[in-house]
Amino acid sequence: MEVGQKVRVRRLRDRVSDEVASKLGQVGTIRDFKMTDGSGVGVFIQFDDKFSTWFFEDEVEQVQ
Repeated sequence: MEVGQKVRVRRLRDRVSDEVASKLGQVGTIRDFKMTDGSGVGVFIQFDDKFSTWFFEDEVEQVQ
């Protein structure tokens, strides 16, 4: 995965706000990366409605 790539939110690991949960199945663009707990990587995703948040890397999948 790389910055600028399109990805789809395919699952959510944890309980999240309704706003974040509404992004399940939606496509967004990777804007940045985030170290999560020292061993994992998260990705900051921006959606068409300009909302952005981060997800664990295994919560998103590449869109062809």
